[in-house]
Amino acid sequence: MNKRLYKSRNDKMLGGVCGGIAEYFDIDPTLVRLGWVLFCALGGSGILAYIVAAIVIPEQPVC
Repeated sequence: MNKRLYKSRNDKMLGGVCGGIAEYFDIDPTLVRLGWVLFCALGGSGILAYIVAAIVIPEQPVC
């Protein structure tokens, strides 16, 4: 089976990026969100990275 990274449709707060990453790596989305907040707090580049990820990562197809 071909595993692909998509923005989540089910576990979505802003753009679905953290939920999609959590689904891809099969981990808790809260951990991904906390990591992203830490990434943002340490230098601020996390905000730019989230915006880029929201643009680049495709939406999860409807099944």
